[in-house]
Amino acid sequence: MSGALLSILRRDLALLLLGRRGGAVLPVLFFLAVAMLFPFAVGPDAQLLARTGGGVIWVAALLAAILPLDRLIEPDIELGFFDQWALRGISEEWIVAMRVLAHWLSFGPPLMLTSLIAAGLLGLDGATLKTVEIGLLVGTPGLAALGVTVAAITAGLRGGAALGGLLVIPLAVPLLIFGAGSLSTGGEGGLALTGAVSLVLLAIAPFAAGAAIRASRN
Repeated sequence: MSGALLSILRRDLALLLLGRRGGAVLPVLFFLAVAMLFPFAVGPDAQLLARTGGGVIWVAALLAAILPLDRLIEPDIELGFFDQWALRGISEEWIVAMRVLAHWLSFGPPLMLTSLIAAGLLGLDGATLKTVEIGLLVGTPGLAALGVTVAAITAGLRGGAALGGLLVIPLAVPLLIFGAGSLSTGGEGGLALTGAVSLVLLAIAPFAAGAAIRASRN
């Protein structure tokens, strides 16, 4: 079982990092584009940029995480991969857990690295950048779990990609509130709540997405 799961993880990583439609590059470029455009929208006020920049990074991270939703589950259902894995005795819950890990690895660490550039564009100081990086470290796994769950629920529906994006945004509000809120309150409480919400999403995702995949196959 462990060998099969590692093979699935390697395949998912290859598809998400190097696959068609931009791979991991597209979310990173989208993230940077938001950080670059925001100063043009609010003007050259350095204090305003520094005060609001952390929240902008969180919103950009959420939007970047939404981009690959249509590649997470639906193509494998259409091609029958889940049927083949089921015949081999691999449960949907384990496959979803590997998919969440691969999805996070494809956008979480790259966005954390790109945040260094975004922080420079937005004029964030070192302490704020540290809080942003810790927040992204504990919050982006929850965004990955939420994205895979919504992708499984909307797989096969007409306009599923657009619907998935609309569903993820309100469901991610707690992560945004606690993650961005940690920047104004000094950190630890908001970061702890961000991590707690992220852990709950990680715990729910395999079972909710697994049930949705089985329902779509029936």
